[in-house]
Amino acid sequence: MTMATMSATTVLYCADPLNGRRTDPHFAEEARALRAQGATVALVDHDALLAGDADGAVARVPAGAGGVRYRGWMVPAARYAELDEALRRRGAVLLVSPDAYRRAHEFPGWYETFAALTPAGVWLPTVPGEVPDDRRLAALAAALPPGAAVVKDYVKSRKHEWHEACHIPDLADPVALRRVVSRFVELQGEFLAGGLVLRAFEDFVVPEGAAAEVRVWWRDGEPRLFTAHPDSPVPEAAVIPAQDLEPVRAAVRALGCPFVTTDLALRTDGAWRVVEVGDGQVSDVHREVDPALFTALLTDDQPTAVV
Repeated sequence: MTMATMSATTVLYCADPLNGRRTDPHFAEEARALRAQGATVALVDHDALLAGDADGAVARVPAGAGGVRYRGWMVPAARYAELDEALRRRGAVLLVSPDAYRRAHEFPGWYETFAALTPAGVWLPTVPGEVPDDRRLAALAAALPPGAAVVKDYVKSRKHEWHEACHIPDLADPVALRRVVSRFVELQGEFLAGGLVLRAFEDFVVPEGAAAEVRVWWRDGEPRLFTAHPDSPVPEAAVIPAQDLEPVRAAVRALGCPFVTTDLALRTDGAWRVVEVGDGQVSDVHREVDPALFTALLTDDQPTAVV
């Protein structure tokens, strides 16, 4: 596969917490691929950013860097806005604005745009450690179709604790509803983002020989890379028919965010459904994806590929 020539884009990676002069090991191969192709890599201190020291977090970013992209661990939307402000004080600006980041990163930001393509969802702003009372939980559940549901926050679920802290077998069962929501809140702890989300449960099937979910990476409203979901043990992404992808393309463009991921799964009736939307800067990539292929997404010239 022929790769496009890299631009002079600067990409900000999270630094290794144990050595601030190195890239976090999780992103090291990406950073090496970018440098090898002529892009500039700078480091930010993710721990300092989360602690509220945005100026300290960007101390290693060269002054006057201009337009930059962030690539690293998730950042709460408020901290991302602080990152943008700190970078502006150093003569740099994030190419994904704080508003665009919040819309793509948080469930309430993207849900209405994708409502026809994704399982029904409702949400309730909360703070970490807060479990709504039975009345508020019942009202939230009543806004969904009857049946099963899943609980998450504005950003993440705990699907690996499926029965304990994710799946609610019947929204009409107040005991099970409270038990699962309470455990989810407990396990999320201080990292609970924004509030609680309940989503209607839909049955999906796994395409033969492919991952259960396909992560589609979008730049400026165009699908640039198709990969297996990073949690998948199978590296192959299922092929999504063009007619099924077109409604998703329209929704991505309506959302108006420059770098977006959509996770798609095949429902039992044959419909491709959007399971999640995310900001591409903080979306993980499957370990089998060639870093050089992925890093083309972070520059201004990208190929289109299926992995």
